[in-house]
Amino acid sequence: MSQNVISLRVSDEMKERLDQLAAATRRPRSFLAEEALAEYLDRHGWQVAAIDEAVQAAGDGQFATHEAVSDWLSSWGTDSEKQPPVAGAVKRQR
Repeated sequence: MSQNVISLRVSDEMKERLDQLAAATRRPRSFLAEEALAEYLDRHGWQVAAIDEAVQAAGDGQFATHEAVSDWLSSWGTDSEKQPPVAGAVKRQR
């Protein structure tokens, strides 16, 4: 695997915290920074993909109407709570 170098600016406090963790774990700062970046990308990458997918679906008309969602939410906590609305092809009004 090829290795690339990137640089970033961090506050003095963050550098000090990284130095302390590196010393405590006997790991280089670069190892810890790469590990932190990988964790961040894993944690947030799915979110961006899910948003893109939802925007595409909404653009294709695949969503529940406001009225259907509102009706469902209004039923919460009642004896006749409704099932969540199902997204379907909605014709957009222009």
